[in-house]
Amino acid sequence: MSFSGDVKNEICRHFPPKACDVQAECYGILLYCNTFSGGEARIITENTRLAERIPALFRSAFGAEFDDVRTPESGKRSFIITDTAKLEAIFGAYGFVPGETVSHHINLGVLEEDCCRAAFLRGAFLAGGSVTDPAKNYHLELVTPHFNVSRETRSLLLEMEFEPKSGSRAGNYITYFKQSAAIEDFLTLIGAPGCAMELMGAKIEKDVRNRVNRRVNCDTANVSKTVDASAGQLEAIARLDIDALPERLRATAKLRLENPELNLAELAALVDPPMTKSGLNHRLRKLRELGDAGRDGGI
Repeated sequence: MSFSGDVKNEICRHFPPKACDVQAECYGILLYCNTFSGGEARIITENTRLAERIPALFRSAFGAEFDDVRTPESGKRSFIITDTAKLEAIFGAYGFVPGETVSHHINLGVLEEDCCRAAFLRGAFLAGGSVTDPAKNYHLELVTPHFNVSRETRSLLLEMEFEPKSGSRAGNYITYFKQSAAIEDFLTLIGAPGCAMELMGAKIEKDVRNRVNRRVNCDTANVSKTVDASAGQLEAIARLDIDALPERLRATAKLRLENPELNLAELAALVDPPMTKSGLNHRLRKLRELGDAGRDGGI
């Protein structure tokens, strides 16, 4: 089951409580479904729960049954209305006449209430929406074959303080989000708060994993620096006559030889009496200078 399927299943657990919400949800489904014209309405879905929901919605909103329901071998179920009287009733519910409708528009007069707007967007998602698995990416889109509907849906979302983007693909028009916070809010709005929480959890897990990776990379880099510094110091000390060194440098050289794996802070903690990292680093630099001078023939 895809994440989109999970969202649609969660939405379908609850039937709209108000008649205006039922009609608004049907409106979203019709404007985002496969075919909605004066001669036919055709809604295609492979989601079992949505296939159970659609007839109940249309029965409640319009008192209409579908003229044909087809289930081909692909498993996608098609709900079809071709009866002229039914189509006229459906168009009329949204303030349009089939023969006079050149291109579809959203009649905002039937979406005046906040609950109706949420229901419309819920229907749009059920019929033409998808959302990627949040463990992989953040992307939610609503796809319709109607240019004006896509443009007006974007305007509606902007009024509701969302910031969607728009585009087109294969002759269809897309309204989409790529911000995880916007997708969470949208899923909550349309009736899928559980999936919104799942997305939040996936985002937190991804953020934690990224922080851990950054820390590991940082620690690895620090270890590499320690190893490189220690190797350079040991190489320099090997070229020196340790017994001929001043007492402090002699003690520092022996301490480094005995503890090649320690970083500067760990090595400074072993000095007796204790000394600062800066002081120890000064001695080690002096040892490297002497060792390098010996290599170059300076001593």
